[in-house]
Amino acid sequence: MTTLPELSGKAALITGASRGIGYGVAEALVARGDRVCITGRNEDALKEAVEALGADRVIGVAGKAHDEAHQAVAVERAMEAFGRVDYLVNNAGTNPVFGPIAELDLNVARKVFETNVVSALGFAQQTWKAWQSENGGAIVNIASVAGLAPSPFIGAYGISKAAMINLTVQLAHEFAPKVRVNAIAPAVVKTKFAAALYEGREAEAAAAYPLNRLGVPTDIGGAAAFLTSQQSDWVTGQTLVVDGGLFLNAGVA
Repeated sequence: MTTLPELSGKAALITGASRGIGYGVAEALVARGDRVCITGRNEDALKEAVEALGADRVIGVAGKAHDEAHQAVAVERAMEAFGRVDYLVNNAGTNPVFGPIAELDLNVARKVFETNVVSALGFAQQTWKAWQSENGGAIVNIASVAGLAPSPFIGAYGISKAAMINLTVQLAHEFAPKVRVNAIAPAVVKTKFAAALYEGREAEAAAAYPLNRLGVPTDIGGAAAFLTSQQSDWVTGQTLVVDGGLFLNAGVA
């Protein structure tokens, strides 16, 4: 990025943001002038993302999202660098298994929940204690349409995202009126994470969408920017479905 906007005075922490949806969200918030702390497991990828986004206003903290020590360090580093954490975007997620739920390894299910749900709760607790309980802010949880309807072969992922949607309304209730908490439920977004769902058959996959394309990270970045802006000041406890119209086809043979 060669030209950056004036600083907004706000700061965000985005988990799982070295690439894909998290990076798209970081781009959107940096583009409006926020300072941003991004996290990710791969330190090299994180450094590349920081440089691409603008190292003068973006920092990276490497670690595993479900690690409580990492959660604490990420929030601490953000507070040291920016003096505040107005917005938390819980994007870190995993889906290491593809197959029928009847054959699901329970240890894998536990890993999915630790990363996709428990880590989101942990980061929410940390940002609440460090800044938001006294100063307010917003939290956005990246869920999925898989959390709203059955999704063959990614059952564990879908169940975890349903739990994240419920976590969203619980946090929204308990953190009000200081902090607004909402979720975004994307359909298939073109990322490395979701490649197995469309790679080699993108046109076929996109044909199921009334808007005739799959999502891209900037689609979710725009939604997250809205949910962390003054334009959404009276919105909390909601799940915004960003699906290219996919659910319009529900029930149509």
